[in-house]
Amino acid sequence: MTDMTYDEATRYLLGTINETVSRRNPVRLERMATLLRHLGNPHLTYPTLHVGGTSGKGSTSTMLAAALTESGKRVGLHTKPHLSSMTERARIDGCAISQVSFAQMLDEMMPAIERTTVEWGRPSYYETLLALAFHYFARETVDVAVVEVGIGGKLDGTNLLEPEVSVITNVGLDHIDVLGDTIEQIARDKAGIAKRGVPLVSDAGGSARAIIEAACERSGAPFFAVGEHAVVTSRAGELYGQSLEVATAGARYDLSLPVLGGFQKRNAATAIVALERLGEGLRPSIAEVERAFARLVIPGRMEFFPAFPSIVFDVAHNPDKAASLAAALRETFEGRRLTFIVAISETKDAVGVLRPWFALPASFIFTGFETPGRSAARPSRLVNIAHLEGVSARAIGDPIEALSVARRGADAANVVVVTGSTFIVGMLRDWWLANVAERSRN
Repeated sequence: MTDMTYDEATRYLLGTINETVSRRNPVRLERMATLLRHLGNPHLTYPTLHVGGTSGKGSTSTMLAAALTESGKRVGLHTKPHLSSMTERARIDGCAISQVSFAQMLDEMMPAIERTTVEWGRPSYYETLLALAFHYFARETVDVAVVEVGIGGKLDGTNLLEPEVSVITNVGLDHIDVLGDTIEQIARDKAGIAKRGVPLVSDAGGSARAIIEAACERSGAPFFAVGEHAVVTSRAGELYGQSLEVATAGARYDLSLPVLGGFQKRNAATAIVALERLGEGLRPSIAEVERAFARLVIPGRMEFFPAFPSIVFDVAHNPDKAASLAAALRETFEGRRLTFIVAISETKDAVGVLRPWFALPASFIFTGFETPGRSAARPSRLVNIAHLEGVSARAIGDPIEALSVARRGADAANVVVVTGSTFIVGMLRDWWLANVAERSRN
């Protein structure tokens, strides 16, 4: 048998997208546990940090991994979804697994996948990619790994971890078909990652915080509210970044973040409170945290390129993320006109996502995307939503044409905002970097 190629690996994985059991069924964890057991339980061979929440968990995970890397550790990072390539889901020290290693890892996993299939059915796309990341981190002997929750918490495949610290960034309405349609139901699901003796750090407020704190008390997990353990003070800083101080009981961090969006200040504070819960052998120093955060790169999260016209790429596929993006745009680009290019998955709350943006000085171009296992909401439907709100909008089915039209119609005061689904942000970001950014460098 010849070794699997990267193309063969991706074809296999794309074929598993619809391979699933009920998302509310505990068998989800039993199948994942079986797969990992057949792989030798790689996820238990290194310390981990487990990061959940509705919004901010990817950015917070990236901050945690950056600080740990700066401290000299070999650090695995698993986040989802990916922007451009499946390989992004398994990173070590900021570098994605190579295509050759990706295919090799999946090839090595096939006997375990086949044995699991006999017992519980074929592992899903998400389960297989998560197991691949765990397997890769073990193979490469990482010192620690930061792992982002997929959906919810209680029944997510990552909940088989035995972490050093758990994080729930916040709680908002997303994945309501799986987690429930109220903040309280979603909070209960996310709080399922609480484990006895494992500190749980959260920036959730209101009823969500109360539910998470109660779950921690029941499970014996020490609870740390970010607002009670960190004070954030903003300062005037660089034009396309932000400066702040984060003060905790034992330290003061003087931070310069080269990322936009006030929400990133809360993510930074959350990451710091979590890092301070680690044991001495893992915990980075103040200076290491400051250096790591000063060099942060978080693709597709309020990512700004000061071109002509300027452009922002931001994944905002739920109402919580959309509201955060609206606040960040209002704060950063006051007085400037915005042109949105938006595509939204048909399973998402399109009205809830769009509404925060309609109050901005903006026009809208709605488009779509094509990707296995996912469908975009019809652009014409999104136009109708906008028109009912009295907002200017048009539909352009081809995403690249939509971006070209937006750029041609912009002047120096305009900012083009590419947002909505991960798929549209990833696709147009790749195209823009290859065709516009690259040309401007030459």
